[in-house]
Amino acid sequence: MAEPSAAGRRRSSPPRRREREADGPRDNRVKVSYNDSELTILNEAASRDNQALASWIASAALAVAEEKVVPVSAAMKDVLADLVKARTQVTRVGTNVNQIARVLNSEGEVTDPQLSAALRAVQQAVRRLDEATLQLMRERRNRL
Repeated sequence: MAEPSAAGRRRSSPPRRREREADGPRDNRVKVSYNDSELTILNEAASRDNQALASWIASAALAVAEEKVVPVSAAMKDVLADLVKARTQVTRVGTNVNQIARVLNSEGEVTDPQLSAALRAVQQAVRRLDEATLQLMRERRNRL
């Protein structure tokens, strides 16, 4: 007799239940409605986190309400990633400027190419921050 395939042997674990609340049972119920595509998205998210659908929805709603999580669009995630990259770049540029200042303060000599490179890096970092800030403002305006 043929042995079942690896996929056939592997069983998915049952959805994880939400932990019991210390404040007692949750007796209040709220009815929400979704269309088929919205429900599919929610079911996929709950499955991804190995939670029952109602538990996942409750956890997500509470996290947003308590401001533990701030919902953002996919476009906003890209903007935030750009801001993080720009922040890293500005930090590196700041280090370079500090090194140049240290050399100048110790009466050393800094070459024109070194100064030009530092200036270009500062301009590029500021430009990226400006672009990300404008995008963030556009996104926020669209949400208001």
